[in-house]
Amino acid sequence: MVKKSETKKEVCVTQIRCPMHRLINLLTGPWTAYILWLIRSEGPQRFGQLKKHMPKISAKVLTERLRMLEEEKILDRHQEESIPPKVTYSLTKRGKELDKILDEINKLAQKWYSKK
Repeated sequence: MVKKSETKKEVCVTQIRCPMHRLINLLTGPWTAYILWLIRSEGPQRFGQLKKHMPKISAKVLTERLRMLEEEKILDRHQEESIPPKVTYSLTKRGKELDKILDEINKLAQKWYSKK
């Protein structure tokens, strides 16, 4: 039985069609939130720069995460025609909509885990 909330919005019937489920799944994937935080706080990043910040992530997983974020139109991949090619990742307009959320997560992380 599907219940209606007080605002008369439908509660998600299935996880597949639920926008909240889709967004939470996206953001909680391995390394995803941290990749977004790095690009948010440090500005556009190249693959090697991201890898240096995350030495425990494999190149395969980093590549998968970046491609997924690009497919979701959260990251922009800019490639300069040079030898070797220079690829830079930055937040799109859609990706920048996550700024407040990432900032709030950072505040909470600092509160909970910063050394006192």
